[in-house]
Amino acid sequence: MNQVKVLTILSLISVLSLAGCATEVTRPAQIDRITPEELAKIMPPPVAAVSLEMIVAQTKEGKTPENIIANIQASNSRYELTPSQTLMLSKQGVDVKVLDYIHQSNELAKQNAVADEINKREKTKRAELEKLKRQQLQQYQYDSFGGYGPYGFGPYGGYYGSRFGWGGGFYRPWGFR
Repeated sequence: MNQVKVLTILSLISVLSLAGCATEVTRPAQIDRITPEELAKIMPPPVAAVSLEMIVAQTKEGKTPENIIANIQASNSRYELTPSQTLMLSKQGVDVKVLDYIHQSNELAKQNAVADEINKREKTKRAELEKLKRQQLQQYQYDSFGGYGPYGFGPYGGYYGSRFGWGGGFYRPWGFR
């Protein structure tokens, strides 16, 4: 009976110790989210050099959708249309191809703006990581050889030619380089 209790206690201890190991899981990387305020700053403002009224007028003049789209592209116009505005333009005779182009070009401009911001942040993070790696390498070199210089100032730092101070090297006085 005593052996059963001892075995039970030992198995409980081993299970608890394994559970403690299992809980030490590395946390996932922190995601740097873009706040709505930052997003509003990032988004390019709509610039309508060709007004919506001009688009409707060109449609009523009988211009082809390709000509209207070319005119919008040439003026670098971008529109932020609400669904009701899109419906109104459609009722006024604006071709679906023109409305699709307006929507697609606006979405593409937004995606490019967000992608540029993400690339900028990634570039900054890579630069910070490279700086940290260089600092760690310098610290490793300093610690490995007892100090700075080709062989440091530490126990092997006074010798040229031999990393460990024996054979093939000559002694260098401390102040002389």
